[in-house]
Amino acid sequence: MPLAFMNLSGKTVLITGAAKRIGREIALVLASRGASIAIHCRKSLSQARALEREIKKSGAGAFVIQEDFEPGTGRSLEKKIRKFTAKLYRRAGRVDALVNNAAIFYPTPFGKIREKDWDAFMNINLKAPFFLAREIGLRMKKAGQGKIINLVDWTGFKPYRDYLPYCISKAGLIAATTGLAKALAPEVQVAAVAPGPILPAKGMSRKQEKKVAAKTLLGRFGHPRDIAATVRFLIEDTDFITGAFIPVEGGALVV
Repeated sequence: MPLAFMNLSGKTVLITGAAKRIGREIALVLASRGASIAIHCRKSLSQARALEREIKKSGAGAFVIQEDFEPGTGRSLEKKIRKFTAKLYRRAGRVDALVNNAAIFYPTPFGKIREKDWDAFMNINLKAPFFLAREIGLRMKKAGQGKIINLVDWTGFKPYRDYLPYCISKAGLIAATTGLAKALAPEVQVAAVAPGPILPAKGMSRKQEKKVAAKTLLGRFGHPRDIAATVRFLIEDTDFITGAFIPVEGGALVV
């Protein structure tokens, strides 16, 4: 028997890295559907507070929850995630959808990759979303329904030479999406959205932007709302997509 489609009105959604850029757009779109948004941030507290005010002004619910998903020397990231999840549930009561959006991104030329770079990418981009999905996903499974959306990247399939730790971390999250879908079925659906060029990277020149845009079939960058709309679709408009990824990359994968 099929599960009932999820109506976001009155539901609680945790979005990691929600204060800026794509995470912010996702938060605004889901809030417009009546969801209460748990706005996770790492350092961008002022932007997170501003987003909270904007969402509340629109009539939806929102609150900020701050956490650094770097484990720190001698600390367990798994334990940190458990404490974060316990704090979240004390505040929200329940979580109906999780959007793993938080990530780090910076160049790592092959000959200069350091172990601390590798560890940082794996901790924040792969280990944190995996253990967060496990902690929240098991609670969702017990509750009988839930959605988990992982933000991956098209470069998980076509890695950039000077960004290998980032690309590998996103490739790992693609594999994790499939594994989580198996572990949490049938109550919880887990899917991934793979953005292509959506927003220029910090410090990118106009020449670099044009070069990146030329690598898509559409010859341009997308918009954060393209990602937000896809996330909303996966949460509200289907209960028959799980273990899959949806590329939103202007055809960059087939160029």
